[in-house]
Amino acid sequence: MRRSIALKFGTALATAAAVVAGVALSMTHASAQTSGATGYATQNGGTTGGAGGQTVRATSGTEIHQALCNRASTSTPVIIEVSGTINHGNTDKVSGDSCDTADDVIELKRISNVTIVGVGGGAVFDQIGIHIRESSNIIIQNVNVRNVKKSGSPTSNGGDAIGMEADVRNVWVDHVTLEASGGESEGYDALFDLKNNTRYVTLSYSILRNSGRGGLVGSSDGDSGNSFITYHHNLYQNIDSRTPLLRAGTAHTYNNHFTGINKSGINSRFGASVQVDNNYFEDSKDVLGTFYTDDMGYWEVSGNIYDNVTWSSDGSDNHPAGPNPQSTTSVSIPYGYDLDDAGCVPEVLQETAGADKGLLVSDGNCSAEQPTGGPSDGPSDEPTGDPTEPGGSNLSIGAGSDGSSKAGGTSYGNVRDGDMSTYWSPSGPTGRISIKWGSDVTVSAINIREASGAEGDIDSWQVVNHDTGAVLASGSGAGVISFSPTALRKIDFVITSSSGTPRVAEFETYA
Repeated sequence: MRRSIALKFGTALATAAAVVAGVALSMTHASAQTSGATGYATQNGGTTGGAGGQTVRATSGTEIHQALCNRASTSTPVIIEVSGTINHGNTDKVSGDSCDTADDVIELKRISNVTIVGVGGGAVFDQIGIHIRESSNIIIQNVNVRNVKKSGSPTSNGGDAIGMEADVRNVWVDHVTLEASGGESEGYDALFDLKNNTRYVTLSYSILRNSGRGGLVGSSDGDSGNSFITYHHNLYQNIDSRTPLLRAGTAHTYNNHFTGINKSGINSRFGASVQVDNNYFEDSKDVLGTFYTDDMGYWEVSGNIYDNVTWSSDGSDNHPAGPNPQSTTSVSIPYGYDLDDAGCVPEVLQETAGADKGLLVSDGNCSAEQPTGGPSDGPSDEPTGDPTEPGGSNLSIGAGSDGSSKAGGTSYGNVRDGDMSTYWSPSGPTGRISIKWGSDVTVSAINIREASGAEGDIDSWQVVNHDTGAVLASGSGAGVISFSPTALRKIDFVITSSSGTPRVAEFETYA
């Protein structure tokens, strides 16, 4: 069952705002991308697509190719506004010095500075895939891509709805709907594949559904040069596996809704690292782990909800993160981002994700009340206690948390829920508990509150700036600990000795 929620939003990301179904949302228009790229697509110089270039209308695949080929050079910016249905019958190769196109596929090859955006009554790419190869600074927004096949008839793009390969850089795919009508046996491959040295990509506010494969990063274990991928505010629905499959590299997945994941979900393998924040996993199986191989990947988890998720047993070639997922690595995210509570995510995405939604986005301040249903690795509800000591607001409320280990029946999230009856314990007499944020905050004091009956169990400790490794304070006992104001994204309370198994009920942080 989903959580009962109250949605609250602050300042809008765009200049116009809308209220839909009682949810305050910010809105942009297809012809004016006012909110800009997010996630890893903002790095490596950023992703602006065809901004500043000529705007061209296209109602066929051939006209899309013509818009590319009519530019002065392969890097001349262009915004291509697409309406109607693009299919095999209207998509032909066009030649020119500023393009390299092909029949029966939208080919963005050896070019840069291009935006393709759906307008008007919508843009549908019917059985036609979008292929990005040896290109950079590309935006694809507000389009539907459906039923692209690799076998049978007709075929396009190797069966991928959107595929990228061969030295691709800086792509933002936003508010798209990618769907198939079955799996590999029906002729389909994946919805969103990244291969052969593809980097700095963001997939946001999109729907991926009804496919055997969501997508992968790296075509084989030898294809390990792909990295820096963000997936946020996407709906994955009725997909067998690969949401995504990650081979090496670094990824960040947050505020996504996974429902009906039938075999396996986020598959981190072959040394990949993925930060998994505030996602809602529902009615699914094995939503996180290393699957179909013993070459392990790693994950950092925080704030996720697991609602009716089943987990298989650990064994050869099968290593699920559950039934009680915990972090196996620490991932440093270089960009700022705002997190909606996981309990809000299904309702937020119902109004915002996919094509033809008016490019609505959340401002990232949605919070959930009265949590019910399945377990989580960090609660999203509002605090029940008084978080005002030693002065100001407790910055841990609404943040993330993780640690070095946790004893059975305890949770990292218990230290930031405002409830003194819940707590975290390490699996032994020493351990680390951490509070983390998506962007820098300034902290000058913490308050370590021990659970009832455990007062005095903590002997010695260190407070550490996780970002730099600097020791901010050290001492013994619990309570209020002050130090010089420090800007950081993650702060550690490291218990170096104790008289038993410590129990930390609250790890409060203050500016």
